[in-house]
Order: sequence, then structure tokens, then C-alpha cells
Amino acid sequence: MNGGLEIGFDACPRSGRTRLAHLHQQAPFRALFPLCTGMDLPVAVATSTSGGFAGGDRMDIALRVGITAAAVGTAQAAEKFYRSTGADTEMNIRLAVEAGGWLEWLPQESILFNGARLKRQVEIALSSDGAILAGDILVFGRRARGERMDYGLIHDQWRIRIEGRLAWADALFGEGDDLAGALRHPAALDNAGASALLVHAGPGAAKHRELVRELLAVGNAPVRCAATCVNGILLVRWLAAESIDIRPSFARVWTALRAAARNLSPTLPTFWHH
Repeated sequence: MNGGLEIGFDACPRSGRTRLAHLHQQAPFRALFPLCTGMDLPVAVATSTSGGFAGGDRMDIALRVGITAAAVGTAQAAEKFYRSTGADTEMNIRLAVEAGGWLEWLPQESILFNGARLKRQVEIALSSDGAILAGDILVFGRRARGERMDYGLIHDQWRIRIEGRLAWADALFGEGDDLAGALRHPAALDNAGASALLVHAGPGAAKHRELVRELLAVGNAPVRCAATCVNGILLVRWLAAESIDIRPSFARVWTALRAAARNLSPTLPTFWHH
């Protein structure tokens, strides 16, 4: 199954307000545009009518924010990646922010069933003064069933380019015994059931590092987390036994950063609340 979703936002020349400029949908993807009270920005919600992704599926998502426009992209619910009989599930995500623009791309969890084979690539392209807040939560197995990932493939790549130049790159890779070892080894993921990544790139992103570290220090007994900066890009990571332990801290950092960086209300989309 091949699916795709393209969404583009521009700023109205007269009012300056962000408006939908481009939309292309290919099943199983659909985009919803709910009115999310308190978010201050248009919200685009990606949803899949298939209920999950299987081996051999290829999905492409592209989200663009034009000059001085601002928008939020997220997902309606957690996405499920099913056990594969051998073929990979490929997902390519392209995020672009033009001059003076702002984009938040924070979908809900990606749940990897035991035996799933996920190859995902996230490419972020920024202008010199464009800004982004993006992240993801990975769940290793269906925790409510007591399932852990013992085999499969995870190849999760992130790239940020500013004015076409590579500013940051990261990859999580594991397959077969190497994957099981990385998930269990105390020097790697140390039996974590879930991990999360949040990146903030744009003018002044690094100055929010201490704010984030203060937030991470609050109420995180079951969570291991840290924040650092690379080439002016703020990076935040979490590890925990359950994704439900990560979500409160993830949400706290997300809402604080949108307020500090863009003077937006510290609010989550309604469907992000359990």
C-alpha cells in the first residue's frame, strides 16, 4: 500500500493570518483541520484509515509552512506498525519552513509490534530564520500485552538542514539480534519500553536549554531524560518503561517551548489529553 499526504500553509498577504494553500491526500492518509481551542494556530491532523501499517507499505508525508506562516501538525492517535513477514515499512516525512515561519510537528506515539520492520526518514529544511519544534515517541512492543521487541528492524533517521546545509543528523538502527541487544543493553536503551525525541531549531533555540532542563527535573522519577544543544539546535530525549510515563514531561516541554519561543499559549491539542 502506498499512501501520501501533502499540506502547505501560507500567510494571507492582507491579514497576515495563516491559511491552507495546498492539500493532496492519497489513501490511507487523510488530513483533518479541527478548531483546537487555545492553540492560537491552524492545526493539521494526519489520520490513517487503515488502522496501522504493514510490511511493504510506503508512506510519504510533506508539510510546508510558507513565509511568516505558522501551523501545527500532529496525528489523531498513536500509529501502529504491525509485525512483518520480511518486507520493510517505509515512511518518509519532509518538513519545510520558509523565512520567518514556525512549524510544530508532534504526532502521537509510534507503536512497534514485535517483528515490525520500520524504515523512517525525517527530513527538515529550514530557512535561516525559520523555526521548528518537532518530535516523536517510539514504543517498543505492545506494553499492555506484555510484549517486547525481540526481533525486527528499526532504522529511524533524522536530518535538519538550514539554508541547504546539514546542521544535525541522527539515526537509530538495529536489526535482528543487534536490535534486541540494543534494546536490552544497559549502555544502550537498558530495557526501556519507550523513547522520545524533541528537537527545536531556529533563531535563539539554544537559549531555552536551561528552561528545558528545569522542566525535566520536575516529577520525572520513572523517566530518564536530558537536554543538550548541537550547532544551536536544542535536543531533548526521554527513556522510560512506558510511554505514558513520558507523555507528561514531553507535553510540559512542548508547551513551554511554544510559549517561550513564539509567545503562543502553553496548550496541547484536545486529543493529546488522555
